[in-house]
Amino acid sequence: MPPTSLEQIIPQLRDAIGPVILISGVGLLLLTMTNRLGRCIDRARQLQNELMGQSGAERAATQAQVDIIYRRAKIIRLAIVLAVGSALLAALLVMTLFLAAWLGWQHAWPAAVIFTVCLGALCVSLLAFLIDINLSLRALKLELEFYAAQK
Repeated sequence: MPPTSLEQIIPQLRDAIGPVILISGVGLLLLTMTNRLGRCIDRARQLQNELMGQSGAERAATQAQVDIIYRRAKIIRLAIVLAVGSALLAALLVMTLFLAAWLGWQHAWPAAVIFTVCLGALCVSLLAFLIDINLSLRALKLELEFYAAQK
């Protein structure tokens, strides 16, 4: 029998708070990731313009940076896709909790599966984010080594 009063739905509201907080946290991660993606795109365009007037070792060094930035952009895109998937799964979890309460389901496995996949996607997204951080340091190292060799 579906809940008919506010007192009957309060436990489901309490249970839904965790996934809602997760959605908020993932939203902040997405803000950071999209900012990093925008910076990658801007830097790649800047370096691409610089490539037109370069030749030799300078061109090779700049092209290596462009290649790393493109790789970073693909990794950040993967991180964003997984983070969005995690947020969508958290929203689906909230809906599942309310639907389960409404329909009187006693099985916990749908919510457990959704929550596990949600956190798995978030973990992989964060790993991709760490890979991006390491690649950005690698690009910086290449740039610093090139300028040090020029002096």
